[in-house]
Amino acid sequence: MATETPPPAKPRAPLPSTEEFTEVQQSAEFGELRRSHRSFAFPLTIGFIAWYLLYVLLSNYAGGFMGTKVAGNVNVALVLGLAQFLTTFLIAWWYARHAAADLDPKAEAIKSRMEGGA
Repeated sequence: MATETPPPAKPRAPLPSTEEFTEVQQSAEFGELRRSHRSFAFPLTIGFIAWYLLYVLLSNYAGGFMGTKVAGNVNVALVLGLAQFLTTFLIAWWYARHAAADLDPKAEAIKSRMEGGA
């Protein structure tokens, strides 16, 4: 059996200098990328933490309410506990959509400019 030799590796572009990184970090384009990320991530993080703490507080101090039967042996605590999982997955899905639509194109433009492709 003959073995094929792999194709030669592409030459790597030189890495950007510290000054170039600093220049990009201070650019309006990078600032917009950071604003897009923060305006999405921070409110959702705060909201989810508040929702989680509400669940914990209700579990500790509102046992009667949390023990209220909803259907059969399913009570409010179980429903809210499962809703914690649901909101986790919904937030992850929503963030993935946001990143693909808003963050990734901006980051790719910055990256290609830094790598000399623009």
